[in-house]
Amino acid sequence: MSDIKLTYFNGRGLAEHIRYLLKYGNIAFEDIRIEQDNWPALKESTPFGQLPLYEENGKVASQSLAVARYIGKKINLAGDDEWQNLEIDSVADTLTDLRLKHYPFYQESDPEKKEKLKQSLLSETVPYYFERFEKFITKNSGYLAANKLTWVDFFFATTLDTLTRILGVNVSEKYEGSSKLKKKIEELPAVKTWIAARPETPF
Repeated sequence: MSDIKLTYFNGRGLAEHIRYLLKYGNIAFEDIRIEQDNWPALKESTPFGQLPLYEENGKVASQSLAVARYIGKKINLAGDDEWQNLEIDSVADTLTDLRLKHYPFYQESDPEKKEKLKQSLLSETVPYYFERFEKFITKNSGYLAANKLTWVDFFFATTLDTLTRILGVNVSEKYEGSSKLKKKIEELPAVKTWIAARPETPF
């Protein structure tokens, strides 16, 4: 049994980029998946009532980006200096901003309101962010920061996957750099193997 455990719901969500990074780094881990029905009983035992949780040698940490940053450093996917790490963190926080803008659509139950939110996202939010991501990718030799592959590129790929699943539209289809970067991550041998073998999940 591995000394590293990753606990999340039975889905991709905010854990998938961590799984990608662990697989890429050839780090063995136990992929623990919690069903939604079992979550209320476990919630109070977590540090801040949320998942994912990362456990290493009995020590537990939360917050998916903090975990990704930590693993990125372990497997040489961090910046070469503090400024590059700032660039990486800036992109990661921007991706979080983008994800949060999709939550009202995801949570809306009224079909008419939901469709209006979707059209606003596709006509305003997605172009606003992706036109800027394209500039970053061009500037950084096909990556988002530091002129090289870093952990935030993995988060980018899984975020695109999440947004596409939520909206039912390939959000990066019109953006060549973003599409190429996502494909580049998904075709890394260890990640490609994981994608082919991972469980089919509702999200």
